[in-house]
Amino acid sequence: MISPELQARLASLDIVTLAVPGFVALVILEMIVVRITGRGQYNAADSASSLMMGFGNSVVGALLGGLVLAAHVVLYEYRAFDIPWAWWSMALCFFGEDLAYYWFHRIAHERRWFWASHVIHHTSQHYNLSTALRQTWTGAVSLSWIFWLPLTLLGFPPAMTLLFSGISLVYQFWIHTELIGRMGPLEWVMNTPSHHRVHHATNPRYLDANYAGVLIIWDRLFGTFVAERDDDRPRYGVISNLGSFNPFRIAFHEWVGIWRDVRGARNIGEVVGYMFGPPGWSPDGSRKTSASLKAAWAARVAAE
Repeated sequence: MISPELQARLASLDIVTLAVPGFVALVILEMIVVRITGRGQYNAADSASSLMMGFGNSVVGALLGGLVLAAHVVLYEYRAFDIPWAWWSMALCFFGEDLAYYWFHRIAHERRWFWASHVIHHTSQHYNLSTALRQTWTGAVSLSWIFWLPLTLLGFPPAMTLLFSGISLVYQFWIHTELIGRMGPLEWVMNTPSHHRVHHATNPRYLDANYAGVLIIWDRLFGTFVAERDDDRPRYGVISNLGSFNPFRIAFHEWVGIWRDVRGARNIGEVVGYMFGPPGWSPDGSRKTSASLKAAWAARVAAE
């Protein structure tokens, strides 16, 4: 068992805040390496937008994070088991949190309501460490945090779940780079820069793949893994790029799009489709979705 003193320290540990100076130092270091070697890309306006998105995310987290924690605390009263702070339970929580992240991330790409919040992270057409800081301002409002509630209901202490959620976010920072190639045997188990480049790519081959947080095993298990290929270099961004570095446009553009579509809906079925269908859904199928883009690409490849 873990001592009460260590439990208290772990429960109060804000991993992400502690890592911020390291994030800044690594971004600066990567900028220097890119400038010297010519490998990778940085755009001043793009990076500034990412930093503003990260700052806004921190502000919103400070304002609304307590409400998310309160939801966990309330539900913890109805837990199925009393899971203690112990090394074995922390190991289980690590895997449980990583699985919860996988399903959050996957559904955030498959359902427009959650995509409206998550799309912010994909709006950069560059792939570097500053892109990792391009985070949503509307995650709490979109209820993205509900994917972790099953862990609380099982009986994992909320502070334990939030601790590993923070560790996952810190881990994912360094994989946003083009400076690191493939990493040998680690590619089979861990989420790596190569795997995450695929996730950020708009190439049809790579769409909606590699949702991993820390471990890539979930993508391999659930059939969403795609390996990076040298003959199909990733192109970054979203299908219809914004063409804007305005943080407010980046933060709210998809919510505005949902509102516009819902206002024009002709029946409740269209309202549900516009809100919770795949991104790009339309009643007549005239808009592009990941599925239609991949199907068209597969047909072209088969015809060659």
